Amino acid sequence: MKRSTLFISISLLVTGLGVIALLLTSGNDLVRTESEKPLVLSMTASVDIPESMTFAGEKITFDRYDKRERMDRELNSFTYFHSTTMLLFKRANRIFPLIEPILKKEGLPDDLKYLAVIESSLDYRAVSPARAAGLWQFMESTGKQYGLEVTAEVDERYHIEKSTAAASRYLRDAYRKYGSWSGAALSYNGGQGRITTELSKQQAADALDLWLVEETTRYYYRMLAIKMIFENPQQYGFVIKPGHLYKPMEFREVHLTSSIPDLVVFAKNNNVTYAQLKDFNSWLRSTKLSNASGKSYTILIPTAESLYYRKGEQPKVHDSAWTVN
Repeated sequence: MKRSTLFISISLLVTGLGVIALLLTSGNDLVRTESEKPLVLSMTASVDIPESMTFAGEKITFDRYDKRERMDRELNSFTYFHSTTMLLFKRANRIFPLIEPILKKEGLPDDLKYLAVIESSLDYRAVSPARAAGLWQFMESTGKQYGLEVTAEVDERYHIEKSTAAASRYLRDAYRKYGSWSGAALSYNGGQGRITTELSKQQAADALDLWLVEETTRYYYRMLAIKMIFENPQQYGFVIKPGHLYKPMEFREVHLTSSIPDLVVFAKNNNVTYAQLKDFNSWLRSTKLSNASGKSYTILIPTAESLYYRKGEQPKVHDSAWTVN
């Protein structure tokens, strides 16, 4: 009896010591777990940078420190700036079908459409603090130089098709001058005078090797980054359904060589609101169109069906790579 009691006592003691040891160990694990626990609800991973890529037919390799780090900055920026990048896809579904044929007609690489993405975020009504305007962000003097009408009543920098053709002419001239689309793109932001001067002063052969202001230095890499994301959106975390994209608009064209004394009345007579008329003809900058010279203009009137999103209707998707079903 005594022997059994002693055995039970020893067993209880061993068990107790084991429990205490377990509690102490668990406590240490708990403290360590708490100290290592993430302080945020989601994890953020840095995006891998490719060894190289091709833009406008030109290969760029990201092995040199500056090129790699600049690409790293822009690719991660667009990847995690979710709301802005998502909006670019939505607008592109409406804008790219309009500008791609013009770039092709003008003999420019299709990739240069991404320049418009960087310039204006595909907002054809955009105005910069420096007063550059429209989809391609022309300054007034440069717009006029490349054939755009800029007056108090008409500003074709806001005309999607005409400004795209003008930008194509600028870029083609710059390509002839610098021998590369990267040089042409940098001159679009920094100005041909600045790029030409800096190439000479810094004794450089490639515009990508220049020491320039930060905005111009980042410019080319921002185009590279947005191209990568547009070509592989799911890889960078963007899940877009066809119904999320902005629908392409359909228009009835009104050709005229006369004046319009009151655009509000003109809009009403064409069964649209003044706001809708101005939205799709943002190059009309006044409440009237005097047109004393009898110049030919084309005004776009959106069809009634285009103005509405209807339940169950899927907009036409410009690039199937953008969406998932």
